Amino acid sequence: MSILSIFSDPATWAALATLIVMEVVLGIDNLIFISILSNKLPEGQRVQVRRVGISLALILRLGLLSTIAWIASMTVPVFDLGLRGGLDSHGVPSFETAFSIRDLILIAGGLFLLWKATKEIHHSMDPHESGEALDTKGRAVMGFWAAIIQILLLDMVFSIDSILTAIGMTDDLPVMIIAVVVAVGVMMFAANPLANFIERNPTVVMLALGFLLMIGAVLIADGFGVHVPKGYIYSAMAFSAGVESLNIWSRKARERKKAPDGGH
Repeated sequence: MSILSIFSDPATWAALATLIVMEVVLGIDNLIFISILSNKLPEGQRVQVRRVGISLALILRLGLLSTIAWIASMTVPVFDLGLRGGLDSHGVPSFETAFSIRDLILIAGGLFLLWKATKEIHHSMDPHESGEALDTKGRAVMGFWAAIIQILLLDMVFSIDSILTAIGMTDDLPVMIIAVVVAVGVMMFAANPLANFIERNPTVVMLALGFLLMIGAVLIADGFGVHVPKGYIYSAMAFSAGVESLNIWSRKARERKKAPDGGH
């Protein structure tokens, strides 16, 4: 089937619009991690590492799309502990014990995210005991390649989740490619404003790290076969972000009132 015939179908455009929105939403996790990590670099390297990190995300996603058959096989169990899942007497999903390559990657990625977020929270609360080098403001800093390697590891996990979502929504490869490119383009556009906003508002850092903890836990649960609806996760994140926005506006209003000229 030609590309023109694919896009002559209104259902294709509906699928493309839906998939772009889904890919952008799924990219939020990736973007938060890149923003927090890049802010630990010297100021002259931050924009560069964000661009490299997001470019790697695009390369990984497009590379995975070129191996759709292999990606689909990642959901086939590679070993089974012999127990059976299902629902318990209360209707709560139990753990699965048949693990696929995708499950193992999600569990490993979730554990890495839990470790990284917990470590960053500890550094934020007590940077002088973290053992890392500190900048002039007492914040932990890291090397360029250390940041790139960590971003690459999480890019891989988020890319697999993203591509499996795309495969589940449409069978048309051009639609998947366009959706991925648009979503990563949005990430590239939003990376600097988001990172700068986090940098200007230290309390947002703790909120973002809390998001990463939650995402890590959800990835591990997903790897064990407990599928938490993504709508619940992003609704909680949006609500928390909304509350924190009100706190920021409230602080700024108080600061204006305390100014000698009344904020004028």
